[in-house]
Amino acid sequence: MFSCTTRNHLEQISAFRSILSPHRSLVFHPQKISSPLLQAANTYLSEGPSLLVVRGSLSEIKEQLEANCPTPARLLISDVLDLAKMYSDISGHQNLRIRLEKITTDSCRKFHVDCIDLRLLRTYVGPGVQWTTDNGCSVHEAPAGAVVFLKGKHFPGWESAETILHRSPPLSSRPSEERIRLLLTIDDSSACLDGGFDMVA
Repeated sequence: MFSCTTRNHLEQISAFRSILSPHRSLVFHPQKISSPLLQAANTYLSEGPSLLVVRGSLSEIKEQLEANCPTPARLLISDVLDLAKMYSDISGHQNLRIRLEKITTDSCRKFHVDCIDLRLLRTYVGPGVQWTTDNGCSVHEAPAGAVVFLKGKHFPGWESAETILHRSPPLSSRPSEERIRLLLTIDDSSACLDGGFDMVA
């Protein structure tokens, strides 16, 4: 499944590889969520666990996802694996941590930088991660479906990169239909050992 590199995969890697630039801290690209994928994500919200965390190689992650994801939501697994492969190719990490979480609260209102090296985020349902370059005077928000790469404090030379802080979008002040998120987070497998596990984006 992972041996064939598709043209789309190569194009995605090219688009996101700029995160490795010494002066970049965030790379953001809108990505459309197809109707079948959105249906799978909503099914997962209804039937899947509130928090699913799996670790290992891509093949090990695939097995764990299949064992824990409701059958009607299996299309979600394919998308997660595609993003995990892209993250692995860009970051160089072979063992990953995948976190798929339902969020219904204002989980982290403070702007911050994660204690990780490189993180991938995609919100399948609900508002995406927010970020600021001026300590909150102006706030940007990724739409649902957007793929975001973020550097953390453990990325080599991070101090020289642009200063970008991010946070989970507050949900309590939004319309009721926007008060739930399905968030995917991809990190190196050791991320939870160094403080990168305590903040939700």
